[in-house]
Amino acid sequence: MREGGKRSSVPDGGRAADWRQPTAIAERVGRGVAQGAGSGGVSAAGILDSRGLPDQEFARLWDSLVFEDDLKNRLLAQAVLNFTIRTQVPRAYLPLHGIIVLVGPPGTGKTSLARGLASATASVVSGLGGFLYLEVDPHSLTSAALGRTQKAVTELLGSTITEAAAAHPLIVLLDEVETLAVDRSRLSLEANPVDVHRATDAVLAQLDLLADRCPNVLFVATSNFSEAIDRALLSRADLILEVPLPGAAARRTILQSTLEAVGSPFPGVGRLASHRDFDRLVEACADLDGRGIRKMVAAACAFDKQTALDPNRLTLNDLLRAAAQARKGMTATKRSRA
Repeated sequence: MREGGKRSSVPDGGRAADWRQPTAIAERVGRGVAQGAGSGGVSAAGILDSRGLPDQEFARLWDSLVFEDDLKNRLLAQAVLNFTIRTQVPRAYLPLHGIIVLVGPPGTGKTSLARGLASATASVVSGLGGFLYLEVDPHSLTSAALGRTQKAVTELLGSTITEAAAAHPLIVLLDEVETLAVDRSRLSLEANPVDVHRATDAVLAQLDLLADRCPNVLFVATSNFSEAIDRALLSRADLILEVPLPGAAARRTILQSTLEAVGSPFPGVGRLASHRDFDRLVEACADLDGRGIRKMVAAACAFDKQTALDPNRLTLNDLLRAAAQARKGMTATKRSRA
C-alpha cells in the first residue's frame, strides 16, 4: 500500500511470491478467453464476470455511490488490510478469513459498492502484481440433483478460485451469498434435502482452506436477507457492514449528482438542482434507496410524451409527483410481503 512513498511487501519465501510469477495455472482457468463484460479471461462454471483491476467502470461506480458515516473509507480500509497484515501475521494469532459481508435492504447499492471496492482496493495496494476480479453467479451452482450443488461449489472454490489465486491477488464477489450458504438452523431435513446442508458445509470448508492457503484472496459477499445466511459463515467474516438507506445529506447529494448528469445533455434538468424548493424534494425522497432516487428522476420525465421527447421541460413538481409515486409503490410492496 502506498503510504509516505513506501510500498507494501510480502515475504519472498512465502506463498505470496507465487502471485507475481507468470504461471500455467492461469491458462488452466481460462486466461485469454473473454468472459463477461470485463473480459478478464476466466471462463469457468459459476463465473459471471471476470476482469483485471483497477477497472474504469467499477471506479465510476465507486465515485458515484454516496453514503454517510464514512462507510466507504471504513470498507476500503478493511479491504486493504486483507492484502497487508494477513500476509504478515500467522492465522493462529490473527484468524482473518478474508471475508467482508455487506447486508441491507434491496437497492442500497451493495453490489455496486462491492464492485467499486474491488477497483478502489487495487488502486491503493501496490507491489503484489495485477489484481483480478471474479464475480460468482450463485444461481448457476445450485441444482435439484443430489450432490450436484456440493460438487459445483467445491469445483468453483477449490479449483477455479484457488488456481486463479495462484497467479493473482484476487477479489471475489459472492452476490446473494445466502443462495450458497443457507442458514442450516432454519432448514427442515424433511422439507429440504440433505444436499442443501452439504452444499453449505462445502462452502464453509472451502472458505477455510482458502483462508489458510491463499491470503491474497478477498471475498466480498452481499445479501438482502442477513437472517438467511448461515451463522457459521457470518462468524468467519472479518467485517459485517450494514448498508443503510440514504439519510437527508446523502439523498441531497444523490439527487444533485443525478440532475447534474442528466443536465449535461439537457441543461433545463440540471437547473432544478438549485431550485428554491429543492429541500422539499430531498424530504419527499425519504425512505427511498439510492437506486430508487435515481430511477425516480427518469420516471418524472415519463409523465407525458412531450417531456419524454424533451427532458428540458421537466419541473420540480414532476419530480415531487414521481417521488410520491415511488414511495407509494414501495409501501404497497412492503404490505404485499407482510
